[in-house]
Amino acid sequence: MRTLALRGGGRVAVVAAEWRDVFLVVTRGRVQLELRDGEPGPVLKRDAGFWLRGTGVRALRNPGRRTARVRVVAPRSGPSHAGQHIPNILWRNAMNSMNDAGAVTSPASGRTSRTGRLAPSGFVATLAAMAATTLAAALAQAVGVDFELPDDGESIPLPGFAVVTGFFSVVGCVIAVALLRWSARPAERFVWTAVSLTAISLVAPFLSGANAATIVALLGLHLVPAAVMIPTLARSLRTSADRGR
Repeated sequence: MRTLALRGGGRVAVVAAEWRDVFLVVTRGRVQLELRDGEPGPVLKRDAGFWLRGTGVRALRNPGRRTARVRVVAPRSGPSHAGQHIPNILWRNAMNSMNDAGAVTSPASGRTSRTGRLAPSGFVATLAAMAATTLAAALAQAVGVDFELPDDGESIPLPGFAVVTGFFSVVGCVIAVALLRWSARPAERFVWTAVSLTAISLVAPFLSGANAATIVALLGLHLVPAAVMIPTLARSLRTSADRGR
């Protein structure tokens, strides 16, 4: 009887011939079953016991950040003793986060392939944020907001709102990609980071020296792209993370 340790985001491939007579019990954390078609299967919690024979499971994954542990119970006798030895090898490899003949895949390598799925959503969200912010600025101008800054006495042009929004939206996409690759909970981390940065950005209008109407409008124009980008990227991060498990 051995204990299989899965680090956060770790994965152990299941070879049917080697695991057919093995019974497993989750003793710590959570373990998600990866099905043959690549779709995520059920998540098993502590004290859940299961067989792998005939289930169509191709891998075990740890969807959390903390190390999960699975007790591997193999038969002591029978025509095949593969179940007795392979779990021990996998146990050592999982502890070392090594990829030994495909037995264990590190979290980073599993997430690299998922970043491409985030790019289309980020691109569309960036365009939508630029359009929404520019439209909101145009409406503000239509009701009398001049967007004039005392430092140079000039008004902020409408294209300027699109350019600034596009730049910081791209920065948000880069943060999302980084979290998808290196965080076990990318969506939650991204929302926390993006909301914090948005809150910090709200200080700038008060320091601009503009009139009250311009300050209020600028505050709103900070929130418009955030309302577009944060939910869209968070949803894409959840989808990409789930598909990659």
